[in-house]
Amino acid sequence: MALWRVRATVDDRPGYLSVLTASLALRSVNILAVQVHTTEDGAVDDFLVDAPDQLAEADLLAAVAKGRGRDAFVARAEAQGLADQPTRALALAGRLVHEPDSLGEALVTLLDATEVRWRPQGGETPGFHGGRMTLTDPAGGSLEVLRALPAFTPAEFARAQALVEVATAIHRRHRDQVSLLLPDGAEMVLRAAGPDDVAAVGEFHDECSPATLRQRYPAGVPTDTRLRRLLEPAGGLTLLAVAPGGAVVAVATLLAEGDLGEVRVLVADDWQRRGLGTALLRRLRAHAAKIGVAAVVAHVGAGNAAMLRTLRRVGAGPIERDGAMVTVTLRTAGPRVSNETPAASA
Repeated sequence: MALWRVRATVDDRPGYLSVLTASLALRSVNILAVQVHTTEDGAVDDFLVDAPDQLAEADLLAAVAKGRGRDAFVARAEAQGLADQPTRALALAGRLVHEPDSLGEALVTLLDATEVRWRPQGGETPGFHGGRMTLTDPAGGSLEVLRALPAFTPAEFARAQALVEVATAIHRRHRDQVSLLLPDGAEMVLRAAGPDDVAAVGEFHDECSPATLRQRYPAGVPTDTRLRRLLEPAGGLTLLAVAPGGAVVAVATLLAEGDLGEVRVLVADDWQRRGLGTALLRRLRAHAAKIGVAAVVAHVGAGNAAMLRTLRRVGAGPIERDGAMVTVTLRTAGPRVSNETPAASA
């Protein structure tokens, strides 16, 4: 037995697919997988089949024609084609996470394409015609995906676009990473947090002393569920400071609502008083201005002298004290502040 890929267009009418499959069955062809692509010309059925060794390409084409199929395409298939399409697409998306520059290779695999060419101009509208597909390259320019036969279908274009969206999100995340050199010579990376960082941030909290955690979380350390929400705050941003070994050593969060926001910073004990909190606050303040936030506040315990010094270093504005709590306002370059209530504390 031999594996073949068979694709043909049939009229999108009841019973027509069964006529095609019956014609293949009469030649002892076993259908292992099928995908249906809806097009303007009818339903394009894409089969992975196991056929007797003595059957040639011409025999399969004849079987498709007898089964009322048209625009037939027949080619030998590899065992890797046995993986269903969703599994194949998810595996390629996973590969992009670890190899962000492998989008071209992933598209070749996803679409069984001949090649992918990069074009410097990015103005061409994404789309497809025949065996040529154009996609936007997240890194700039465009990608031209080519194959001789069969022609691309709307379903394949949608899959390719979805893979490009994954690559775009990964590219954006890597682009937003910055390397930071602290005054004492220590190097680290500042980047936006995501849902995959819950475990690493949980370990970071375990390394912090109870006193440090109480200053950041007066009501108690958040659960994993709440922590996941804090890592991707609606309308805001959470930044992580990652040491060379991959460990998270600081977390800073901006919560934004309207033109006002709130910032909170937690730095591991061994990394305090080294300029890390200052760098994180400055980056959050710049992000706040970028998204239109006029000012951010920080609620700090009156006894947290180190954090109060850090806020003054960044450029603290009005300072108000209410019992054991001090509220510090940091102006941004955003629009003029209104009288709205600042975002609630995390």
